Amino acid sequence: MNEEKKMYDVAVIGTGPAGISASLTLAARGKNFILFGSPDLSEKISKAHAINNYPGLYNKTGAQIAEEFKNHLKNQNIQITDKKITGIYKMGDYFSLLSGTEQFDAKSIIISTGVDFGKSLPGESQFLGRGVSYCATCDGMLYKGKTVAVLAYSKTEEKEAEFLLSICKKVIYIPMYKEDVGLAEKYAEAVENGTLEIIKDTPKEIGGALKANKLVLAGKTLDTDCIFILRESISPSNLLQGLAMDKNHIAVDRKCVTNIEGCFAAGDITGTPYQYAKAVGEGNVAALSAVEYLSK
Repeated sequence: MNEEKKMYDVAVIGTGPAGISASLTLAARGKNFILFGSPDLSEKISKAHAINNYPGLYNKTGAQIAEEFKNHLKNQNIQITDKKITGIYKMGDYFSLLSGTEQFDAKSIIISTGVDFGKSLPGESQFLGRGVSYCATCDGMLYKGKTVAVLAYSKTEEKEAEFLLSICKKVIYIPMYKEDVGLAEKYAEAVENGTLEIIKDTPKEIGGALKANKLVLAGKTLDTDCIFILRESISPSNLLQGLAMDKNHIAVDRKCVTNIEGCFAAGDITGTPYQYAKAVGEGNVAALSAVEYLSK
């Protein structure tokens, strides 16, 4: 059976402390689950200078704790599926999760994506699916031969821009990270002939009529056929329509239950305090709640 057609008991989205904790609990309960996220885990963990408030793991660097997390997953034979989930749809008694052209089905989901999705731009939600996209490999072919803008919040998104360069008339790349943009040197000819433009500016608003066609920056306004917004994670309200929010966080009860049946949330995405211990505890609670839901 193909992986994308398999029905999982639970899909866990996010490889931070909450997602890891949930996965370990699901494995202990013998559930058939899939864990989506980066094999490098959360950057907030790996880049931490020192962590002293996690019981039993004191005076450790973030990189050391991340390594311990990886070892624990390996010890329990838990694999990470390195795919970015760009959309979740409630399909009656199960959920359909999209990543590029792939589809995964699960009876329940645990959202533990953290809060690195940033604040939505004015017009972003309004034009989502109509000139605004979160995935270049998913929707890039719709804009073959067109001019597109890319808001990249991580250097890893340069690969997405490379794909768009191969099919689009012009790519306007706006890096939202501090590292050097490798595209400038690698595609110097494209920069010279104008098929690649790199702009360091601040996005302010997305405009349009029936579809998005303008990206307003602090210094100028760009005409574009599509704006690809490539963040580490997507705002939950855009990821799963109808999900109740508490400002920028998913609204949950003490058992990490959301307003959508079969959907649970854990970690920073549910609100402060943004602490590893709190995230791990909620991951465990969310997994146990999912197990209880499945038993019904």
